[in-house]
Amino acid sequence: MSTIHWIEAQPRSARWHSESGLPLPRRVVVADDRMRAAVAYRLACEGTALLWRGDFQNARQLLRAMDRRVGRAAPGAAQTPAETFRLYRRFRAHRARVIGKLLVVLEEDHTLALRRAPDVGRACAEAYGSSDGPVAVALTELLGVISAREWRESGVYVPALGARIHPHYGVFAPTRSEYVDLAARAPVPGPGMRAAFDLGTGTGVLAALLARRGVGRVVATDVSARARACARDNVRRLGLGRVVRVTGPELYPDGRAGLVVCNPPWIPGRPASDLDLGVYDAGGGMLHGFLDGLADRLEPGGEGWLVLSDLAERLGLRSRAELLTAIEAAGLRVVDRLDTRPRHARVRDTHDPLHAARAAEVTSLWRLAVA
Repeated sequence: MSTIHWIEAQPRSARWHSESGLPLPRRVVVADDRMRAAVAYRLACEGTALLWRGDFQNARQLLRAMDRRVGRAAPGAAQTPAETFRLYRRFRAHRARVIGKLLVVLEEDHTLALRRAPDVGRACAEAYGSSDGPVAVALTELLGVISAREWRESGVYVPALGARIHPHYGVFAPTRSEYVDLAARAPVPGPGMRAAFDLGTGTGVLAALLARRGVGRVVATDVSARARACARDNVRRLGLGRVVRVTGPELYPDGRAGLVVCNPPWIPGRPASDLDLGVYDAGGGMLHGFLDGLADRLEPGGEGWLVLSDLAERLGLRSRAELLTAIEAAGLRVVDRLDTRPRHARVRDTHDPLHAARAAEVTSLWRLAVA
């Protein structure tokens, strides 16, 4: 177990926890409302963690001030999209390390003993589970936990589903619903579809959509225990518990299905958190696992639906030939392809160094069958 140590009248310690893999702070100093942003930023850049003991709202202001200082070093566009992406990721990692040096301590009952601190007990219990003693976390992470509780409470309305999906902490929210729209438009193969698999279900949104479209039985899988719990919660909320079964951590469940759906990550990169698992996959393992197992898991006349963004191609990190070769090598053929453009806010952010690629991005649903 990783533990941080500091002096506060006497030696103290707490268990260190970081969802994004931030390293254990080796040097910790106590900070409060007297801490100036310039000093905090310098200490954080030097690798010193700041354990906050002042007003909670002042801590948030200090965090924003530190973030503004980090932002001054943000890279612009490089000579190629791939190099721009690499510089951008490097900067994001640097930013996370620096502002992640501002820490708070959650007491044994998940309380935050700071002036004007919100009640974070329920949010932390949902994100972290039961507490077994004081835990030190980055303030940025705690703010993410609080935000996740709000998302979970209010939910995300998905037009194609005609209902709200409630994401849990660490599970990718379907805020970009264009991929759900594609699954709603694609023709379900054959009349009276008996069974479908949803691989990497996340919140369970595609499994729920298939059930709403009349599929008799849907088996949804995910490697993440958080995602499985989230999907089960959404299935229950939607009254689809008799149709959708959630399992894992294996990619494919037992048996065969007339339809297998998968929306894998396809941008090469090391995931730094559970959320990153929905975006980055250095070796494309999930995509290849889906393709390589599909022919043996489809019923006669069945289809696999591969939902994939071409952002990695537009950034020069993957190639269309690589994808088509993998499809052919798996003994599959392309029946059809449905395309859609993104509608999220980042498409319109011209200050984003990756704006050109994001604005041109196309998300596709590839209908695959056995060759």
